[in-house]
Amino acid sequence: MSARWIIPAIGTAVALVAVAGCGGSGGDDAAADGTITLTVKTFSQFGYEDLYKEYEASHPGIKIKADNIAKLADYTPKLQQWLTAGSGAGDVVALEEGILVKLMAKPDQFANLLDYGAGSLKGNFLDWKWNQALTTDGSKLVGLGTDIGAQGMCYRSDLFAKAGLPTDRDKVGALWPTWDAYLATGKKFAGANTGASFYDTSGSIYQNILMQQGDTTYFDRSNKLIVDSNPGVRKAWDQTISMVDAGLSGKLQMWSPAWNAGFKKGTFATIPCPAWMLGIIKDQAGPENAGKWDVARVPGEGAVRGGSFLAVTSQSKHPKEAAELAKFLTSPEGQTAAFKAKNNFPSAPKAIDDPAVAGAKNEYFNNAPVGQIFGKSAKELKPVYLGPDNQQVGDAIGDALTAVEQGKLKSEEAWTKALADAQRAAGK
Repeated sequence: MSARWIIPAIGTAVALVAVAGCGGSGGDDAAADGTITLTVKTFSQFGYEDLYKEYEASHPGIKIKADNIAKLADYTPKLQQWLTAGSGAGDVVALEEGILVKLMAKPDQFANLLDYGAGSLKGNFLDWKWNQALTTDGSKLVGLGTDIGAQGMCYRSDLFAKAGLPTDRDKVGALWPTWDAYLATGKKFAGANTGASFYDTSGSIYQNILMQQGDTTYFDRSNKLIVDSNPGVRKAWDQTISMVDAGLSGKLQMWSPAWNAGFKKGTFATIPCPAWMLGIIKDQAGPENAGKWDVARVPGEGAVRGGSFLAVTSQSKHPKEAAELAKFLTSPEGQTAAFKAKNNFPSAPKAIDDPAVAGAKNEYFNNAPVGQIFGKSAKELKPVYLGPDNQQVGDAIGDALTAVEQGKLKSEEAWTKALADAQRAAGK
């Protein structure tokens, strides 16, 4: 699953699941009967529960201890702490792409999956996804890809009808081939006075626009901070501010109680929707809203918003067994199962083309052909380089954007503050 630093951690995709224990040492010793316990650390929803049971059933000598932390913003510092301390990380850990570059700077914290036969699996992954976790010299593979954040736009068809807008998903998608067209549609919606805002919060709008601006955002590929010189960052900011100025935002904080309740109450009409968001919407909106939500294409070209990897820590006392588990979970079959469980869109071409994925329809979302919608987005994805302090800089930009949204700062004041805070966040 993925999630990416959204406001307040711009794009940090976070799912609302119960927090399981997050302790544990770097892999347990084999029990007296020879059983090996492998600790797997994840955040949010990876959809692995049934896969764990399947693996244990086919590997009677393996027991899996699943430790999950609901919020990526909580998981990331804990993971860094465990890795730095040399203990506590367990055997298999999820790495979100927003922090991957920073962790790749210390590859010795992870086992080299090429040493455990992973090299033969390259064809199981989109080329750019495979290369993201490969060291520059190609000698070490730190992680195996899980999902990619293929994009759509989720919308409330009942609110669109109330506003006199089309409700058919193809016609809705045709309303916004660009973000400027999305703004124009939002103004029409706002003019209808439905009592709902056009979208929930500006952070995810900004993030989606930003990720369509080129192959870099806040850092260039030499890890130089370019937030003030990359025109794509300012363009994403300005386009988002224009939507704030038009009064289209619900001004909600993602993952807050009011945001959660908004799905059920219909307080906003659209939300940028990576595949993994479908499960969150269904959980929060509840059965009484089944069929009211639908999925259309996202404005602009396809963009990545989230995506993760599974790595084996150098702390693991059973790296061979841990690598085999990671390979199983990230296999095309494993990715297809995770998609069925939690809508996490695969990074394996074979899984993307699997009829179970390509032909998937989501009953809750008015039988939307989510396999086709997200599959098209996935094939348009262009990898974006994320620097080592990408999340911290994103937080700074996001906080400034929130200040504008809440009326605490004017846009130019907030932009100046964002640049200064970004410099500090990056240690400049």
